Amino acid sequence: MRCPYCSNEETKVVDKRDSEGITRRRRECLKCEKRFTTYERVELDINVLKKNGTKEKFQREKLVKGIYKAFEKRPIKKEEIEEIISEIEARIYRLAKDEEIPTAKIGEIIMEKLKKVDKVAYIRFASVYREFADLEDFKNELKGLKE
Repeated sequence: MRCPYCSNEETKVVDKRDSEGITRRRRECLKCEKRFTTYERVELDINVLKKNGTKEKFQREKLVKGIYKAFEKRPIKKEEIEEIISEIEARIYRLAKDEEIPTAKIGEIIMEKLKKVDKVAYIRFASVYREFADLEDFKNELKGLKE
């Protein structure tokens, strides 16, 4: 593993954690002594069944983009967001029966997790996912959060 700070190829693993099919390694460069985190995950060929009936390959980049957008300017560390993404991704892989999962299920998994972590991020994601048309949709969702 090459150090992202000084490009040295000698690093050591100072901590390793396995979580739902994803291995997180905290590394330290033996030259500059800076620390960084790497993630190792299994990539499976999963098809996503879209609302219109078409299928496409699961794209982790879309998941990452949506989650980061929801957490934009929120008081949460990048490492925490990455952990959330990893947990969501692992759940998607577990639930993908016959290597296929509907987009509706993916959206529900994401919203369930965001609702527990950050209500503002949840509302942001829900407004796009559920295609809120007006202020009334926001009011109804907020009312549901309060209950």
